[in-house]
Amino acid sequence: MSRLQRQKEDSDVEAFLDRVRQTPVPGSSGQPGRLMLAMDATMSRQHSWDMALTIQAEMFSEASRLGGLAVQLVYFRGFGECRASKWTADTSGLARLMASVRCAGGQTQILKVLKHFRSEAGSGKVNACVYVGDALEEPIDDLAAVAGEIGLLGVPIFLFQEGSDSTAERGFREIARLTRGAYFPFDRGSASTLRELLSAVAVYAAGGLRALEARSASRGGCASLLLGKMT
Repeated sequence: MSRLQRQKEDSDVEAFLDRVRQTPVPGSSGQPGRLMLAMDATMSRQHSWDMALTIQAEMFSEASRLGGLAVQLVYFRGFGECRASKWTADTSGLARLMASVRCAGGQTQILKVLKHFRSEAGSGKVNACVYVGDALEEPIDDLAAVAGEIGLLGVPIFLFQEGSDSTAERGFREIARLTRGAYFPFDRGSASTLRELLSAVAVYAAGGLRALEARSASRGGCASLLLGKMT
């Protein structure tokens, strides 16, 4: 990894931590935190789907310890298929639902996902959104227009890119910027980093900044793990 690449990734880590510090604390009204999780289930992700399911299951497990997180799963695949689950606090049931999903060939449908994010955020409180994918096959300007509206609603989107497709990176970074979220690349070699980041997002959505700080104090937390990996 070059020095410039390392500096770029360090900047992304700091941006993520800044977003966590600056976003309003969820759950102040006594309501459970709400996290939307969207996944690209097209055929290009088949080789890493089992790894992704394991990581997301651990994310749910981490958040469920706080007892205050509702999750909605959104995924797309095949010819125009884009589905969203009901909001649920039954993270084990949601993990089983994810395990039943099989990848199918098709184009990305990120615009549909963003429009769904916008609708859910506009009709009720959503604390954070996560998107995991490896490609972008839609006009970035169209995605940016909806992402800007989501940003105005105050909902950050955290985008995790598998692989190194440059078009996806450019689009994902722009969505993250417009929603005041964060972008992170990952591959099979960085599964532990992805797991820690996703768990941190889930813990934050469930319990706010204090919960994330407690986790960091007891386990080293996202900051130390990530900075240790990048340096």
